[in-house]
This record gives sequence, C-alpha cells and structure tokens, in this order.
Amino acid sequence: MSTAFSSSSSEDHSDTRSYTGRMPGKTPGISLEKGSSSRQKHFQQQQSSNATASSFHFDMLAWYPKYQSCQRYFVDHSQHDVLVQAFAAFINILLPFQRSPPVFTSRGARSAHERMEEISSVKQGHLPQQDHGAVSVSLIPYIRRLIATGMDVPQIMHGFFGNDWQQGVGPQRETERRNYLFAAKSGGWDSVKRDYDMCPLETVPFLKPLMSPHEEEVIAAERSWGEWLAMEDWMVGSRAPESQ
Repeated sequence: MSTAFSSSSSEDHSDTRSYTGRMPGKTPGISLEKGSSSRQKHFQQQQSSNATASSFHFDMLAWYPKYQSCQRYFVDHSQHDVLVQAFAAFINILLPFQRSPPVFTSRGARSAHERMEEISSVKQGHLPQQDHGAVSVSLIPYIRRLIATGMDVPQIMHGFFGNDWQQGVGPQRETERRNYLFAAKSGGWDSVKRDYDMCPLETVPFLKPLMSPHEEEVIAAERSWGEWLAMEDWMVGSRAPESQ
C-alpha cells in the first residue's frame, strides 16, 4: 500500500512541501456524550480551576477518545507503512513492532498466525475491528523525537497519528514544543542531546531549532519560564509576583 503524508491543517510551512500526498480515509467523528453527572462536572471544574493564564480550557473527557484514536492508528496502521518506517529509521527510533516484546496491533497479544493476518490486512488498507480499550504504547517519545529533529510538521504528524492528530496529540505536541524551548534555555547543546537521547541505541542523530514557532507560542513559553524561575526562588502562593 502506498501512503504519503498530508494534513488538513491550515498551517503554512513553506519548508515542508516535500511531504505531500494524501492519506486514505476520511476523518472519523468521535463524539463524547455530555452527561450531567456530578463526577463529570467535578472533573471539568477541576480542569478549569487548575488552568493557568497561559493555557486554554482543556476538556479531558472530549480529548481522551481522540488520543485513543491516534494510538490505534499509530499501532494498527502507520507503524506498518514503509514511509513511516523510513522516517523512524532516519530519526533513529524504534516502532512498537520492533521493540521487545513487539506490539503489532492495539488488540494486544495474538497468535503468530493472527498477527500475520492482521498485518497483511493493514498493508492492504483495511484496519482491523478495534475495541475501545487503552493501548499500552505511549506516543510521547515519538512526539519528542519529531520535535527535536524538526519533523513535527502537520503532514508528518498526520502520517504518524492519523486524522485526529490535532485533537488527539496536538496538546502534547504543544507542551513538548514548550519543553524543548525550556531544555534549550536550561543548558547547552550537549545537555539537550542527553535529554533527548533514548539510550543505549536510540540516540537522537541530530537536533534542529524549533520548527516554525508562532509568536504567541514563544510568548506563552516565556511566561511559563518566568513562572518556573519564580518557583526556583520560592516565589509561589502569596509570594508569587503579580502578573503583568
């Protein structure tokens, strides 16, 4: 199956035109029924009260199904595509099926025969029927590696994590981009490389400056950095400096 990278994002990255094409399938709609239970209201109130001035209101209950969709797409589909495998090899990170123990699908351990049948089905463009249980593969290491190597452009994020990537891993991407800025400010190149190496074999082959940062993104990072510096000086709570 031939697969290429594309994005439905309106972001314009003039240096990413080489990653073009289309991913098959249309964007699946995952809806979350809004109940009136006191537990849901409690979660939402907690999220609202914990939000900082530099963050948006984050609806965890609406986000989680999208994140699971990205996990299933990555494990069941994209890691078996030759283009994703080439990208992973270039930035020196193992895919779930290359690890020990290997993870071939989001449905957990299967017999060897079942695994071969499912992989063959995936290569033919047919995603297996999935339950909605959690997938035991973290996407954070892959997001961090894409950011550190300047590969976290919308086309590649779409190719790795599917149509729901903006809602599903977009918040993690935003946070990890900020963490990358913090790492660069905290230490030199060798310190950042150590932080982003996955020893012993999955070391980051190269580091690139943050790709196409927006001014609002830098301002938010600067504000958060100032809050951390205040934390280092114990300027928290009633001692916290007044916000500008």
